[in-house]
Amino acid sequence: MWFPKRTAAFWPLAASDQRHRILGRRRDPTATFTPMATRNPALKALRRHEVPAWWRDAKLGIFVHWTPASVPGFAPVDGDVGDMLTSGDPEAMGWSPYTEWYENSLRFPNSPVARHHREMYGDRDYRTFVADWEAGLASWDPDEWAATFAATGARYVVLVSKHHDGYCLWPTTVANPRRPGWNCARDVVGELGEAVRAHGMRFGVYYSGGLDWTFDDRPMGTLSDMIRAIPRGDYPAYAAAQVRELIARYRPSVLWNDIAWPAEGKELWPLFREYYDAVPDGVVNDRWMPWNPLAGAMRFGPARKVVDAGARKQATRDAGLIPPEPPFYDVRTPEYTSFPDIQRRPWECVRGMDQSFGYNAASRPEDFLTRDDLLWSFVDMVSKNGNLLLNVGPRGVDAQIPDEQRERLAWLGEWFGANEAAVRATRPWVRPGSTTADGAGVRYTATDETVYAIVEREAAVVTLSDLDATATTSVTDVDGAPLAWTVTAAGLRVELGSGGAARSAPVALACRDVVARPA
Repeated sequence: MWFPKRTAAFWPLAASDQRHRILGRRRDPTATFTPMATRNPALKALRRHEVPAWWRDAKLGIFVHWTPASVPGFAPVDGDVGDMLTSGDPEAMGWSPYTEWYENSLRFPNSPVARHHREMYGDRDYRTFVADWEAGLASWDPDEWAATFAATGARYVVLVSKHHDGYCLWPTTVANPRRPGWNCARDVVGELGEAVRAHGMRFGVYYSGGLDWTFDDRPMGTLSDMIRAIPRGDYPAYAAAQVRELIARYRPSVLWNDIAWPAEGKELWPLFREYYDAVPDGVVNDRWMPWNPLAGAMRFGPARKVVDAGARKQATRDAGLIPPEPPFYDVRTPEYTSFPDIQRRPWECVRGMDQSFGYNAASRPEDFLTRDDLLWSFVDMVSKNGNLLLNVGPRGVDAQIPDEQRERLAWLGEWFGANEAAVRATRPWVRPGSTTADGAGVRYTATDETVYAIVEREAAVVTLSDLDATATTSVTDVDGAPLAWTVTAAGLRVELGSGGAARSAPVALACRDVVARPA
């Protein structure tokens, strides 16, 4: 979880929001991106790093949230994260829909989690769930997980190595001074990383640098509470040592931090340099806003009110969570939301299949993404220069991926397998999409000489209002079978026929040597 952009004022060098700009046909959308100016030589050197082609080509990744909180596996399901952030309730985060926030929610006696916990577990301490979680490892098969992830078409997997509860999924040699032994003796990170790479995917790690409840366990009800809870003292050195250990031990292709970074930028830039030296084609996300002493203003009521009011306003506008842009990052990571247009900077939407990242036993069928919503949102992201980092939340008691999640992974694999050419290694076209003449959504992707039109609904005939023909135009399905087409006043009319109508939606068409009609 992150905080909305307006809170960036409490950290130094926070870049202003980049304005959306439609890109030229078949051009690299990052080619003209210019980050905010800096005189810092270390920062200048970092900014010469380019997002690697493997990440931009991948389009789909798998996130894994699997913590001790997945043993009780409970969070309220009557609202999403956007509802929580816009509520104005000073205890809103105690009602988080994210099960991985279970321990924080327990600190609010009247929260649904606290009531559930009393009914199911009495006064049992959260820390005791670790024993159940570790016992569940007996039935864990990392190779089966990796095979399941690879079958979706995903090209990278990011595992939560330490979430906000501070529990580490690897046998760290960096001792926790507040809670000794708060880590798994089995190398879960290493075993999954080995399995993922064996199945031809990249492996990355998530690390909660901004929060660790073993260092600061104050209840967090609002965004200003969360900023106050970013640990100081001996925590920044502890976090840096653990991240360096993760880099040295696992060489992660993605280094995915959350919330913020507890030290100033002058201490963070060398860490990034060490990472790129170890993994030259690595990727860093955008949740590394360095610590700023101005965050200390959260001790004062007026500053807290300003931040919390700004957070509500921003969350309403963004319909979800969009992190503030820190001084350095590779890719953006909006959470449970997307962008309205093509982005110059590569990005990935991070979300669960229901309203939580961690496993939630309380989720109902209607709380999960439908097939249509999952596939169309994925296509929409790709058309705007984005990836989808879709979360899997295994159960804590037996290390199994629930059937509802497996079903959605299978939907992705079936569609991606049949339409890979229209998605993998593509780039945005001159506009992300529009609608057909009969109102069906259309999204566009492009390669050197081909524009792929991906149509939301099955139909025998579609008219693509954005496309016009040239003397060398041809239209086929994604398997290369020619399709009849004509130019009309409304756009390029394509006959899919009975085969096209039978193809599972969204339907992809390959349009070669076409041009854009005036918008």
